[in-house]
Amino acid sequence: MNEDSLMHTPEFVIKPRSHTVWEKQCVRLHCTVSGWPDPRVVWYKNNVTIDPLAQPGKYKLVSSYNVHSLEINRCDFDDTAQYRASAMNSKGELSAFASVVVKRFKGEVDEALPSPRYGIVSEYGITFQTHIVEKFDVAFGREGETLSLGCTVIIYPNLQRYQPEVQWYRDDVLLSPSKWTHMHWSGDRATMTLTHLNKEDEGLYTLRITTKSGYETHSAYVFVRDADAEVEGAPGAPLDVRCQDANKDYVIVTWKQPAVDRGSSIMGYFVDRCEVGTTHWSQCNDTPIKFARFPVTGLVEGRSYTFRVRAVNKSGMSRPSRASEPVAAMDPGDRARMRGTSAPWTGQIIVTEEEPAEGVVPGVPAELEVTEATKNYVVLSWKPPGERGHEGVMYYVEKCVSGTDSWQRVNTEIPVKSPRFALFDLAEGKSYSFRVRCCNSAGVGEPSNPTEPTTVGDKLDIPAPPGRVVPIRNTDTSVVVSWEASREAKELVGYYIEASIVGSNVWEPCNNKPVKATRFICHGLVTGETYVFKVKAVNAAGLSESSQESEPIEVKAAIATPAPPYGISVLECVRDAMVLAWKQPAFIGGADITGYFVDYRQVVEGVVGKWHEANIKSVTDRAYRVSDLKENMKYQFQVRAANMAGVGIPSLSSETFTCAEWTIAVPGPPHDLQAMEVRSTSLVLLWKPPVYQGRDEVNGFYIDIKEAEAPLEAWRGVNEKATDKKYMKIKILKEGETYVFRVRAQNKAGVGKASEPTEPVLAQTKPGTKDIVVDVDDDGVISMNFECANLTPDSKFVWSKNYEEITDETRITMETKGNKSKATFKTPAEDDLGIYSCLVTHTDGASSSYTLSAEELKKLLEISHDHKFPIIPLKTELAVELLEKGKVRFWLQAEKISANGKVEYVFNDNVVSQGEKYKMNFDKNTGVIEMTMESLTPADEGTFTFQLQDGKATNQSSLVLIGDVFKQLQKESEFQRKEWFRKQGPHFVEYLRYEVTPECCVVLKCKVGNIKKETVALWYKDGREIKADEHLTFSEGVLTLEIAQISKKDAGIYEVILKDDRGKDSSTLNLTDQGFKNMMNEVFSVIANSSTALKIQSTEEGIRLYSFVSYYNDELHVTWHHKDAAIAFTDRIKCGVVGEQLWLQISDPTDKDKGKYAIEFFDGKGGLRRTVELSGQAFDDAYAEFQRLKAAAIAERNRARVAGGLPDVVTIQEGKALNLTCNISGDPLPEVTWLKNDREMVSDDHYILKFESGKFASFTISTVNTADSGKYSILVKNKYGTESGDFTVSVFMPDDVGGKKK
Repeated sequence: MNEDSLMHTPEFVIKPRSHTVWEKQCVRLHCTVSGWPDPRVVWYKNNVTIDPLAQPGKYKLVSSYNVHSLEINRCDFDDTAQYRASAMNSKGELSAFASVVVKRFKGEVDEALPSPRYGIVSEYGITFQTHIVEKFDVAFGREGETLSLGCTVIIYPNLQRYQPEVQWYRDDVLLSPSKWTHMHWSGDRATMTLTHLNKEDEGLYTLRITTKSGYETHSAYVFVRDADAEVEGAPGAPLDVRCQDANKDYVIVTWKQPAVDRGSSIMGYFVDRCEVGTTHWSQCNDTPIKFARFPVTGLVEGRSYTFRVRAVNKSGMSRPSRASEPVAAMDPGDRARMRGTSAPWTGQIIVTEEEPAEGVVPGVPAELEVTEATKNYVVLSWKPPGERGHEGVMYYVEKCVSGTDSWQRVNTEIPVKSPRFALFDLAEGKSYSFRVRCCNSAGVGEPSNPTEPTTVGDKLDIPAPPGRVVPIRNTDTSVVVSWEASREAKELVGYYIEASIVGSNVWEPCNNKPVKATRFICHGLVTGETYVFKVKAVNAAGLSESSQESEPIEVKAAIATPAPPYGISVLECVRDAMVLAWKQPAFIGGADITGYFVDYRQVVEGVVGKWHEANIKSVTDRAYRVSDLKENMKYQFQVRAANMAGVGIPSLSSETFTCAEWTIAVPGPPHDLQAMEVRSTSLVLLWKPPVYQGRDEVNGFYIDIKEAEAPLEAWRGVNEKATDKKYMKIKILKEGETYVFRVRAQNKAGVGKASEPTEPVLAQTKPGTKDIVVDVDDDGVISMNFECANLTPDSKFVWSKNYEEITDETRITMETKGNKSKATFKTPAEDDLGIYSCLVTHTDGASSSYTLSAEELKKLLEISHDHKFPIIPLKTELAVELLEKGKVRFWLQAEKISANGKVEYVFNDNVVSQGEKYKMNFDKNTGVIEMTMESLTPADEGTFTFQLQDGKATNQSSLVLIGDVFKQLQKESEFQRKEWFRKQGPHFVEYLRYEVTPECCVVLKCKVGNIKKETVALWYKDGREIKADEHLTFSEGVLTLEIAQISKKDAGIYEVILKDDRGKDSSTLNLTDQGFKNMMNEVFSVIANSSTALKIQSTEEGIRLYSFVSYYNDELHVTWHHKDAAIAFTDRIKCGVVGEQLWLQISDPTDKDKGKYAIEFFDGKGGLRRTVELSGQAFDDAYAEFQRLKAAAIAERNRARVAGGLPDVVTIQEGKALNLTCNISGDPLPEVTWLKNDREMVSDDHYILKFESGKFASFTISTVNTADSGKYSILVKNKYGTESGDFTVSVFMPDDVGGKKK
């Protein structure tokens, strides 16, 4: 079909209607316009374009789905005028007119008049202003999910107890709270929650806030996608299940087919029912039905039911639909009567019957007809008979094949109660007639008139495919799709729209609930992708074939004319001309502005004249010189912006300016201020210099800043010293604060007028903000790269140097691919120093800059050189190490090398290769390169080099092995080789060594390996084998020899030999001379460390200092010190050893002996010193104890003593003589007293008591008799003490047998 055949001029389907209203009321003019392409409608008042921005709040223009309206708020007498709606497209223009008459009146407002939108509230005398902010947007959900919609509502003035009317609509149908929809009003926010999404919930949702002064609305579409199928490939669930024509035992269930069949056509549907109050679902049909309508019979009268539907295809069964609203099986008349009663519904219907009249047979049913016929069933309906008595009637249905006269009763067993009946199991294609009989207890009545012959088959055809589908750009994520309606479609339910990305062959539904209009906005598309669309029509018979695919369309915002410019100001004024400046429109219409048109008009004594065009050809700059003006006349100006979509509406009229030549000395205001590179704490401000220079040239600029909401007094300077540049980076911002800026120019005469302030700028780094990244590629090419994530199809990357666009590409080239742009330096040099910036048009200000300083350039050139002439980086330089068996390994590791890397191995400038002598290996994963040799010979002395190459990157590393370095390596290699062979048999893992135990025993030990049961270990000292009984042990691979109480005789050369049939190994330890001395020093160190602290002990001779050690060796060298000087021993001061005690004896100490004493143990190293302080109280206490002990000793030596000579018992014969003598000592000479039976004795002739020479005491009895028996004592006494000696004398008679005692 040719596209031109679809185009036609605009037509007014509904024209605007004239109105007469009272002052301060609102009026709305609306019209419906058709045409292709969609016409653009402009409203005029007395042939002057109506601009809503010129009088904010006065006018409101709305265009939605070809319905256009003009709303005039708070009408006054000046609003009386003729209004014109002009509809225009590429095929032509058409206008429609309406008049508005505004009347003035005296008195109260007639309450019958419509409420003004923002009029006076008569009840309160308050005018409410309602604003809906933070609005919900187009939303997407999935079946089973929960979705909330909400808006913040601001009502002024804010009255605490005032409650606006909050209403929610879906597809213009008012919603009520239910289990599916919860609504909430918090006082400033309206929310609605869809608790369990189903496709029935899809649609256009509208929030309406109504106050006494008017209402405000907001609408957005909600899309509900199918839930994941329980069975893979199963279709989506049916929707919108409803019950119609309900009767006593019959109801028709209808539904809408799903949009999604998941690749397999739907075979039919199953209807389920559930009795209210139960949870059991039962299937109503045994076989799937294709028709989206089904009569359910067999219901129990008086009970309520809910229904659901499931779709089935060859993959399986869909999820069930949302259950229908409950419906009661009852007579429609009874239902109507119950709706009129005030009694509450209990869920139970009680059927009562009156007493029948006897003998009344019911009459004939009336108006029998076939209401619905499909290939699955036929539905009959009729009206009850007029004559039926007082009792209820029932019905029998009969059928007859056309052409015969044989009537057959269909319901033979149970008559039906409802005047509706569905017949199943009829032969498709046959023709039938039907009739009905009434019956009651009195009998069966006459049959009704038969119906006309009815052929069994679907009477409702599937609709034809929709016509041509035309997509139109709408937003970055949506497309408006319109199509021609299906021709001659009967009982059309609506349309399904599908979309597919070009080339994907994957079709996704745009709506899951049929739409009845032939225009739909498809949301949720991917910006920048190209889509095609197709449409299907739906009725109860099924879905039509798809329409033809639309033309491909790229998803991006539709192009519209720009909004009006604003902020008109004067930059210069001469006698007959004025230079104007203005700001770019906030909305540019989705396309670059191609130019501006300026109009002017004279103002004479407050009366404005007609507008005149100042420029016929558009100007691209936002400044223009308007010429041919009259001096000293007053003028107003307006500006219109243009893009590829056309010329936009003009701006608001400027202030009134007088055309008089400026003669001031200072410059005029700068203009065209722009904020770029906005971040949380900084931005870059650009401006253009003033057109009017003043008397002298401009030599600098000052930048002012203030918070957006701050008063004028808050302006403050950013720079103290004027800048000669036309840009500045401002770094004093606070994150989250909003600022405005202005610029003032200066010359020699002073500082001129400030520019117009910028629009408020929020100091915030927007998410996804990128900075310019400098890169040096593998070829050394230096480039600046900038990426923008929020790119639009019309966006362009603009590169600048010092904030002037780069147009000359002799030194730098620019390239853009996708959302990335690159600026590449050709030959970087000092001429390229400066600030480079990149701005992305048609974004929210995406920009960044990079400063190329001399230091940065030098750094980049060094990196570039490295990339041009790359070097393979090395983790390690060439090194050498010895491996097992004395092998020599040369190796290095590269940080990174590719699989194509190569290595050459060079020795003394000659390339060597793999062979018997050299083994090479190159692990490209780790970068390790190695070469091994079995051994080194004198011929291998020289320089080894590894030369690396990877593409154009190279590197090499050398190792010089000559002279002593080579000889040492060769020697070590030979040693390692011998070691390897040594370890093939029994060998020493650790060679013979000694340890000194805490008990000062010396243990010789070595660790052996690779031994077996037959391995023998032999110990030798000075060549003589040490026998096994000399503390030898051999366990867990360790051989030990313990030497207790080591002495000089243990010095010697010790050797251990291991041997078996595999070989032998030996280990020698030299413990002679210095070796023995070192060992003894370790012994002495253990002894010293075991010593206790020095202690003080008093004796009768003097004071003794001593320390104990765990073991004493005669070879131990100990030095005593007094006051840090070695003590010279005398007869008075001596030292010695007793067992493990080392002591120092100070006899008869004096004050000179006070001080610090120390004992020092020599161990060949630092030694160990123990100290004690013998002074002060310590000395006094020790000296006092010495004096006490000394006195006690003297007393002990000089006290009176009986030295001996006296027996314990003396047995003597009567008549014999007894003589006893004992030694007496003591100084002074003791006194001697003899006692018998504790009584003092006196010397006489019988008892002769003598004390001779001061030493001997004698006791003599000349003739012993029995009276001399008894206990005798000698008592000696001097000043130091007393002592006694006791003995017993026993006298016996000579004739006593056995020597009996007396």
